[in-house]
Amino acid sequence: MRRALISDIHGNFEALEVVLEDIHSQGIEEIFCLGDIIGYGPNPRECIDRVMETCKVTLLGNHDQGAMFDPDGFNIGAERAIFWTRSQLESATDRSANERRWEFLGELPRTHRMGPFLFVHGSPRNPLSEYIFPEDIYNHRKMERLFQLVEHYCFQGHTHVPGIFTENFQFFAPEEIDNEYTLGEGKLLVNVGSVGQPRDGDNRTCYVILDDGIDPKDGEGARPKTSPRITYRRLPYDFEKTIHKIYAVPDLEPFLGDRLRQGR
Repeated sequence: MRRALISDIHGNFEALEVVLEDIHSQGIEEIFCLGDIIGYGPNPRECIDRVMETCKVTLLGNHDQGAMFDPDGFNIGAERAIFWTRSQLESATDRSANERRWEFLGELPRTHRMGPFLFVHGSPRNPLSEYIFPEDIYNHRKMERLFQLVEHYCFQGHTHVPGIFTENFQFFAPEEIDNEYTLGEGKLLVNVGSVGQPRDGDNRTCYVILDDGIDPKDGEGARPKTSPRITYRRLPYDFEKTIHKIYAVPDLEPFLGDRLRQGR
């Protein structure tokens, strides 16, 4: 079965709509969201609504949690953005819809397992907030500990940097593998990239298609009958429109818009 894996939308409605349109054009019906629907971007309510409508599985991200509770470990710009996001979700002019949004966020799980696949926002050790950066391949102790917690394959977001980590301390960016990779016998950590705020120097939105190799007739917990494959999708979108929206909100730092142009 083919599924779309999206993550780190961060209130960027323009990017999300482009991704959802592309997913639909691929004939994919199931979407998993790995967290951080909100934070940074100017359209938190619209993005939550679209995720509620379209995603079969949605996980809690650290910015989603930060909107519900006090943000922990955020820089000043991110903290201001999350407080503004919270104000949008507390608006009395949209009370009934906001109640549904808060209820949805409050029920989000931190992990999801499906056969040999584990889905998290941050890492298998700290599903909510641990970062795994490409340079961590040189921190063998950290990587060994993370792989000990993975049965076979783990998919995550959080860093906004797409790519594949192997058990023998290698990292492959999407462009190094022609955007496709067959998941073999070894354990893997797969970052699906960011829909709404890419940070790998490519300002195009990013998501992953997972062909899990599982026959839908066998049920969700079944083992793959063929080798699973992933495909990275990079799509241009109207980031200038999103930037203009960010500039218009005093509580959103202008650099949150500028970085969309730079993919950083």
